[in-house]
Amino acid sequence: MTTEAAVPTPTTCVVCIPARNEVERLPRLLASLAAQEGVSARTPLRVVVLANNCTDGTVAAVREVEGSGLLASLALRIIDVSLTGSEAHVGTARRMALDAGADWLAADGNPDGILLTTDADARLPAGWVAANLRALRAADVVGGRLVIDDDDAADPDLAALHARIERYWSGVRRLEDILDPPPHDPAPRHGDHTGASLALPAGLYRAVGGLPALPCGEDNALVGLLRANGARLRHCPDVQVMVSARRQGRVSGGMATEMARRARVLGGEAYALPEAAHWQALILRRAALRRAFHLAPAARAAACARLGLGAEDLASVGGCTNDIAFVEGADRILESRSPPARECPLDQALADLDTLALALRDAA
Repeated sequence: MTTEAAVPTPTTCVVCIPARNEVERLPRLLASLAAQEGVSARTPLRVVVLANNCTDGTVAAVREVEGSGLLASLALRIIDVSLTGSEAHVGTARRMALDAGADWLAADGNPDGILLTTDADARLPAGWVAANLRALRAADVVGGRLVIDDDDAADPDLAALHARIERYWSGVRRLEDILDPPPHDPAPRHGDHTGASLALPAGLYRAVGGLPALPCGEDNALVGLLRANGARLRHCPDVQVMVSARRQGRVSGGMATEMARRARVLGGEAYALPEAAHWQALILRRAALRRAFHLAPAARAAACARLGLGAEDLASVGGCTNDIAFVEGADRILESRSPPARECPLDQALADLDTLALALRDAA
């Protein structure tokens, strides 16, 4: 999938932010957006805030900061809503924010402008928007690296745990670089693509039906839709965002849940992750699927049969436009038939990843 459009600038973007009871953090985020490179009162950055069921004065606080003139380089729209029942969650709020952003771009005659989304409690470097736009020149969607923000009060033991977990995922990506390096996402890269930092063209967002309004995991669901439609996902190391280390969040299964889990690990709880062998097998399987896509139909069918895909399976992914979409669809089928990944303690997993990477490099 490719996107043909003029090189975007901050004035052709909208930053879309769901917010619930963020009276302290949201003004800080907006101030960081007002200080983005390339924006000014003459060339403002569009920002949509979807204030979802706020009861702490969030909207009033933002209006006060706006009235002070500190946000003069933003074209700010605040949508204050009260969601009810099963819709009262971040998935609905983020979708509404992104939809409003896409509508804004279309109304201004720029339906292929860029949508960016982040979280209300995030902190952004001054080059965040510009770095996303640069990365989009060779990609369809960009995920930003999450940097845990401990508000200058980091526990050194917790910081060490964060570093070990990051080293684990870096080790997984190192295996991918050895066995099946993605041409559209070259090293160096990170592995994050969450609602704290995503960027994509509004036209592509519309083409996949928008963000699924799920109570949790709405960001990963959108990325899954994009990849299933052949989008090139880039994890550019230049795109970074500081994310909150708080342990009580709005969503079960979100970042706060993970931070609470890591705090329990310091008290003795085990932290297990998939074994190195799991990742090796998965990467090799996806590499085989990628090669199969480029074969003639009969050879493709034979190659896929060896992986466990039958004629009906192939028919279900027969309309894929590129190997990205084919691998996503076919691998989803195979994953649904596979047993859960075996896990082991973090330190063992780290050692095994290092050993495996060295062995693979020696064998190359």
